[in-house]
Amino acid sequence: MPVFSLSASSRNPPPSPLKIFIPDLLARWPFPRRLNKHYSKVSAESCAWLESFQAFSPKAQQAFDRCDFGLLGCLTYSIASEEHVRSTCDYMNLAAVIDEYSDVSEDTLMDALHHPHEPRPKGEWIGGEVARQFWERTIRNGASGQLQKRFIAIFDKYLEGILQQAIDRSGHHIRDTQSYFDLRRKSVGANPALILLELDLDIPDEVISHPTLEDMAVISLNMIILANDILSYNLEQARGDDDHNIVTIVMHEFDTDVNGAMLWVMDCHTKLEKKYFESLAAIPKWGEPIDSQVRKYCDSLGHWVRGCYAWSFESERYFGTNGMEVQRKRWILPMPKDHLKGCEEIGPVLVGVTHIE
Repeated sequence: MPVFSLSASSRNPPPSPLKIFIPDLLARWPFPRRLNKHYSKVSAESCAWLESFQAFSPKAQQAFDRCDFGLLGCLTYSIASEEHVRSTCDYMNLAAVIDEYSDVSEDTLMDALHHPHEPRPKGEWIGGEVARQFWERTIRNGASGQLQKRFIAIFDKYLEGILQQAIDRSGHHIRDTQSYFDLRRKSVGANPALILLELDLDIPDEVISHPTLEDMAVISLNMIILANDILSYNLEQARGDDDHNIVTIVMHEFDTDVNGAMLWVMDCHTKLEKKYFESLAAIPKWGEPIDSQVRKYCDSLGHWVRGCYAWSFESERYFGTNGMEVQRKRWILPMPKDHLKGCEEIGPVLVGVTHIE
């Protein structure tokens, strides 16, 4: 990954800044915000479905609902059919549940995907049944055999990444930038989510696995990671859970402060945008109707990047009730370090109001 004119150092990190800069990473990104027309109906249905599992306490469920993961599904799959966007909303809720539990069972989740028509055993962690019902509905609504195979393989790597992230966390291990990206591409929920873009497409396996298209998916994933990390950083450092965040990684590796790290991210993102369009121009031609399907897939990757970024401000996940003001003003005051650390309840933490400079 590119380095933003910073020298590596093993010294202690600098003190907390008085304010944090939030760069506009997508200022030049040509894909506009789009919201799926089925948002109101499908998001409500998916939210009620998730709540029925009682995965969280009432207080934590309220915080979970305010994150509006259905909005994330409908911003990132903006032209999907009602049936398919319901699956993507359900997946966003599933991934969020997995993210909030520290004792995720990889075997339970993978067994649920391999046996989607068999209800899970009583007394098992509820995530298994959430995964099973999501996958059963997705198959029923038309997921091809090819998509099922690809999703299950990537989901398995995703769970492996989450487990490695937990090992890093327990050992207070801070990676370098390259090894961080290698792991983060596995542990981020967007990785399996990008496979679901194929629900509305019919692209042969040998085409979707072409190196140029795979490069575009990796580049898109890297942009999603960078945006997510800078927007979640303030909350994560307040929860004492920011070691697995590119901002902390860059601060540690290059002996800079949080705003120096934000500038590094901005520079890195600009280079990734350039690579995205270079790859787009290098895509081979297979003839119709494949070429039209490939164009739709690439366009959907671009809108996924935009949709995830928009959701980060529009929901209450990272900035509470004034995310749109944060998006306009770009400077925030840091929450006290570790002041949300040690919350005993499983589930998201209500941010409330983000203080803006």
